[in-house]
Amino acid sequence: MPWWLLGVSMVATTFSADTPNFVADIVRTKGVASNWMWWAFLLTGMLTVFVYARLWRRSGVATDIEFYELRYSGKEAAFLRGFRALYLGVFFNVVIMATVCLAATKIASILLGIPPWQTLLFASVVTVFYSALGGLRGVILTDFVQFILAMVGSIGAAIVIVNLPQVGGLEKLMAAPELVGKLDLIPSIEDKDLFLTLFVIPLAVQWWSVWYPGSEPGGGGYVAQRMLSAKDEKNALGATLLFNITHFAIRPWPWILIALASLVVYPELDDIMAAFPGNTAARGHDLAYPAMLSFLPAGLLGLVVASLIAAFMSTISTHLNWGASYIVNDFYGRFVNQKATEKAKVNVGRIATVVLMLFAALTSYLIENASDGFQALLQIGAGTGLIFILRWFWWRINAWTEIAGMVISFLYAMAILLLRPELLDGEKWMLGSLELTDSVLLVGGVVITTVGWFITMFATRPTATETLRTFYMQVKPAGKGWKKILGNDIPAPEGKLPNQILSMLLGTIMVYSALFAIGKLLYGESTTSIILFGITAVCGVILWLIWRKKS
Repeated sequence: MPWWLLGVSMVATTFSADTPNFVADIVRTKGVASNWMWWAFLLTGMLTVFVYARLWRRSGVATDIEFYELRYSGKEAAFLRGFRALYLGVFFNVVIMATVCLAATKIASILLGIPPWQTLLFASVVTVFYSALGGLRGVILTDFVQFILAMVGSIGAAIVIVNLPQVGGLEKLMAAPELVGKLDLIPSIEDKDLFLTLFVIPLAVQWWSVWYPGSEPGGGGYVAQRMLSAKDEKNALGATLLFNITHFAIRPWPWILIALASLVVYPELDDIMAAFPGNTAARGHDLAYPAMLSFLPAGLLGLVVASLIAAFMSTISTHLNWGASYIVNDFYGRFVNQKATEKAKVNVGRIATVVLMLFAALTSYLIENASDGFQALLQIGAGTGLIFILRWFWWRINAWTEIAGMVISFLYAMAILLLRPELLDGEKWMLGSLELTDSVLLVGGVVITTVGWFITMFATRPTATETLRTFYMQVKPAGKGWKKILGNDIPAPEGKLPNQILSMLLGTIMVYSALFAIGKLLYGESTTSIILFGITAVCGVILWLIWRKKS
């Protein structure tokens, strides 16, 4: 597949029905700067672009789970591959799809008056049908059309909503008293708690230490799936770059504007609930997005609803295909029936697709809002991210390291879920004078999990030297971490990593500058916007020059 089609497919997958709801939720409660909890993952994305895209392509695996038996050795490698296929392909995948299903039910409840079970029945049947029929190629091709429709719908909705009489246009919106303290792009340092939890921790800890779908440190998941289906290394790199530019710099602003406008029309959550007394979906600030869409004129509303259906379908279809590929390639074909015909594998994949959708629909009833699902996924993956980075560059990382990280992080997250009192009665959870907020608990998970897997790594035997040498010869990762296992017959690592890290930093500055430039332009700060666009252009030119040298 070409880079532009794969890049759009990645963006379409992350443009799910729950994403605008999630953005509305956090903007209403904590302001625009709260988006740093996911903006920080740009650092991970740029590492994937300039470092990992090439490595994944060279690995030659069909899925990123198959990678485990290329990189590690012994029964522990086989166990890790099989267990991880079910852990990610079923458990994690179902939770992700459940949050998307939840958003779909809230949108349908507000805009169409349809009960959740009916929404899930209609949407699931259609999506399961073409996902099972078309496979990955069908998903990627439909993603392209669905993303265009989704972007047209969100931009059109933002323009109309900002110009509603209740809002009064962009200039009046930015001056509205309800938005005081909500417009900062970076949290004010005067509010130390928000500055620490929304800005410092995501940038200093979260991006490299947490496994999150679509932003995996070291690449992985459906992003790796797309890179592995690219024509070559160049197309894999171009696809991930397009994805990160569009995902972080361009797409968020229509959602943010609608969220800000909702604060003017519905300052409190009770205002939304009062305006839609017939709503049957779970209570939460994420209802603000569909509530604002109800103001759209009939024709545009139809387009926007269609765009949200497209967003739902593109995300669910990718996750169904992704999960089914793990179940078929890395569990059924590897451990259950190694002699299975292609026809048998296709049939198993189709059955898996239906079952995954059913579990996701049922699980959506256990989640109340989009931000809860986001925080749960972050907590479960806390502390494992560094493993996925180091396994490319350090021979000592072994299969037991990953097993330990996965188990410890999961047990910690489950303990938090079961013990945290505020989930039951709204009380704060304190440790002495320290409030155990989501960010504090995330850092705790990172520390405990990292210490656990680091000790396990040195307490267990390393991967077989021959496996490591074969892996190095095939993938050719840079860095000094491989020298100990390389013999005289294997050349020393190539010295391209410093240039790749420089490209990653330039790419990060370029995208953040573009993100803030668009924001400042919308805020009416044209001079600052021009300067930021200039920085974007300079970084882009330097990156292009570096690429010409094939660093």
